[in-house]
This record gives sequence, C-alpha cells and structure tokens, in this order.
Amino acid sequence: MFVPFDTLENTARVWIYQSARKFTEAERLTISETLSAFTQEWVAHGNALKTSFKIFYDQFIVLAADESFNEASGCSIDGSIRVIKQIDQQYMLNLFDRKKVAFKKGSIEVVDLSELSKTRTEGIWQDNTLVFNNVVTVKGELETKWILPANQTWLKRYLTKIAV
Repeated sequence: MFVPFDTLENTARVWIYQSARKFTEAERLTISETLSAFTQEWVAHGNALKTSFKIFYDQFIVLAADESFNEASGCSIDGSIRVIKQIDQQYMLNLFDRKKVAFKKGSIEVVDLSELSKTRTEGIWQDNTLVFNNVVTVKGELETKWILPANQTWLKRYLTKIAV
C-alpha cells in the first residue's frame, strides 16, 4: 500500500537508484506513474507492504518500505528490482551502474570511478565537495548520511592516493 514518503518512519528501509543523467519532465512523470502503481500493489508473500518512493533532484529514485508494518522478502525485493530495471531499460538511465559517483555542486556531476583522479585534478571535486552516499539503508539516513563532504564518505580512502 502506497503512503506519502514523508509519512514513513525514519526506520523505513530504502533503496537508492542513481541515474547517469537527469530525467526529463516527461520521464519523471512516467516514472512516477509506474512507481505509484507498483508501490500501491507491492506485497511480500501476499501481505501488503507499507511503501513509498520519491524522486530526488530529478536524478535519484528512492524506494522505501516500512518493515515494521510487514517485512520485505527476497521475492518482493526482486519485484522492485524488476520494475526499476524496466524503467532503466525504457529510458537508458544506467540505474544499476555502481561505478559512478554523483557530486552535488551547482548541478549534479556524475563521475566514473576510473576518472576520480583526473576529475579531482580538474577541480570537479575536492575533499569538501558534497557527494551522494547511496549506500544508506534507512529513510532517516537520507537527511544525515546521504549527502556528505567527500572526505566523510567512503571516498576518503581515495583522497590520499589521488595527487592534486
């Protein structure tokens, strides 16, 4: 059963899908319609899940399930992945490419892991540049751990290795 994203508890489980590019207005509307229909019917072993989604910055899809209501199962999670894959293939968004890092500057800059050194040298990102930490697992972390300076994320291990 779909509920507004903001009404979910901070303990609700989240899955973040980052696009390689911004969605167009038409894509955002169609993606929202698809996810609205999916979350309305999302179930685990026949039990309704309390679910929602939100599109952030026209580039990130966040699915959420309040597991205190009913726990998401492997099969139900597989169902959500199928829907995201369908969206991904329809619009060629690269939602499953985990080798891309998104930085929040005036706009969202997406950088391939293999280009981190080069883009840092070019000034695209620095230690304090905000980066999306897409490994957060609960809704409450979206406010506290999702967007952080690069030197406070997993990227810090690369900072000493990358010559400026």
